[in-house]
Amino acid sequence: MRVATARGVTTLTLDSPHNRNALSTGLMTQLLAGLADAVADEAVRVIVLDHTGPVFCSGADLKETAAAYASGTVPAGMLGDVLEALWECPKPVLARVGGPARAGGLGLIAAADLAVCADEATFAFTEVRIGVIPAVISATVLPRLHPRAAAELYLTGDTFDGRRAAAIGLVTASVPADGLDDAVRGYCDSLVRGAPGALAGAKELLRRPGTAELRADLARLSAVSTGYFLSDEGREGVMAFRERRAARWVPALDD
Repeated sequence: MRVATARGVTTLTLDSPHNRNALSTGLMTQLLAGLADAVADEAVRVIVLDHTGPVFCSGADLKETAAAYASGTVPAGMLGDVLEALWECPKPVLARVGGPARAGGLGLIAAADLAVCADEATFAFTEVRIGVIPAVISATVLPRLHPRAAAELYLTGDTFDGRRAAAIGLVTASVPADGLDDAVRGYCDSLVRGAPGALAGAKELLRRPGTAELRADLARLSAVSTGYFLSDEGREGVMAFRERRAARWVPALDD
């Protein structure tokens, strides 16, 4: 992960393009450390979550997940810690989404206070297609999404674009790709005008009824997520994805 600070804005850049910024244990550990450092630095007023490469975040690192099955644990169990750190961060967090986001990547976007994406960016809750469910990310995603949209997109796993992401509440705004940086800069310029203590207090108001319930929800949902990844369907789905084949539950098409 890359870290850069200028004019009160720290940018944490997901920098693992070789696996489409998948949420590996290493990347999540770096992200947690970067967030903690930014919170501790009094000169930092705003945190931007950015990415290198064409993909914002492809979700769980399925290669690492498959390798971890023998241990009975999966990297997805750590995602709750990352979402909690983003959600409870006392400083404004803004996600800059220039490309596709899938599964756990949508949890990161929803955990940010503000999110701006390119119109061309695509999104999908692909979990059911690999035999798992969007459990842990639901703690941050469902408060953002319109209920009917959540039902449709959770159950179908279908892809949708930036404009729809804005319409259903997943992101704050969707803009043409060539205007993305200007939009992010505009939000940052507005955010740094707020008093640090007042911004933290405003975030507490927005997070009611409280952080204790979120923490309990994330702990419960992390256990649910791990259970699905370790299930027979989860194992089959991960392997089918890695082997670029249909999972065994997909009906065969008639010739």
